[in-house]
Amino acid sequence: QVQLVASGGGLVQAGGSLRLSCAASGSTRSVFVMAWYRQSPGNQGEVVATIRTGNGYTHYIDSVKGRFTISRDEANDTVYLQMDSLKPEDTGDYYCYGGGQGACWSEGTQVTVSA
Repeated sequence: QVQLVASGGGLVQAGGSLRLSCAASGSTRSVFVMAWYRQSPGNQGEVVATIRTGNGYTHYIDSVKGRFTISRDEANDTVYLQMDSLKPEDTGDYYCYGGGQGACWSEGTQVTVSA
């Protein structure tokens, strides 16, 4: 059993930065991949970034590549999403996902980017 708690969302102007955090607890050794997913009323949602816990391999969708960075603090079982050069289209609810022996999701944290 793994529990995930996402935090760090807020309101920021275009061009600004936010760092989202996903704190994990429970059987974290069973989690092999972590990801950040976002959705908004105007789109169908998408996985924006993933990281393999074993080797640290990361992947980003093209729209955020070069602006977002996913990382993991193994000592604190926390995954981060550093978001720089934010754009209004980045607005949405962001969820943290953990996959491996089963899967789990955090509650969403709201990110709002004003023009």
